[in-house]
Amino acid sequence: MSSSLIDEMITLTIMGSALGLDAFSVGLGMGVIQLKLRQIINIGIVIGLFHVIMPLLGMVIGYELSENFGKYAVLLGGILLVGIGFHMIYTTLFGQEENKYSPSGVGLLLFAFSVSVDSFSVGISLGTFGAKTWLTILLFGIISTILTWAGLLLGRRVEQELGKFGELLGGSFLLIFGIKLLFFS
Repeated sequence: MSSSLIDEMITLTIMGSALGLDAFSVGLGMGVIQLKLRQIINIGIVIGLFHVIMPLLGMVIGYELSENFGKYAVLLGGILLVGIGFHMIYTTLFGQEENKYSPSGVGLLLFAFSVSVDSFSVGISLGTFGAKTWLTILLFGIISTILTWAGLLLGRRVEQELGKFGELLGGSFLLIFGIKLLFFS
């Protein structure tokens, strides 16, 4: 493996973890409901699939922007990441508490969409930056599935406040990567 591929894998793993922390923290809150193991497995898989689909759509749009607008597209990607990071931090600190429920059917799809919508914007950013599509969606999907399962399972045992820390950490990572794109690429 080349050094650049390893560097990209590390960066994408950290970004995937940052995005997955949103699902993890929401899972912590939902985990207090005492979901059945089958529900936990289904929720993780659906959220993982959305974390594959959403960045893939974003990357397709991002690649198109990159080909047509070059360096400006990279700057746009950095601005998007900074914005998403700030938004995650702000809503965690000042947003209202979310209602906790057991998602199934259409509710599960809407839930998965809501926790993976950030990965669409990140996908646009990564597409403008020229990230490897297969590597990105594979890592994002696997990481978000595992983090969702971990959040749901740990939610049975830990206090709800830990969820806010996960969202703050995820927002901070996205903010840092956005700044990196803006000033160091």
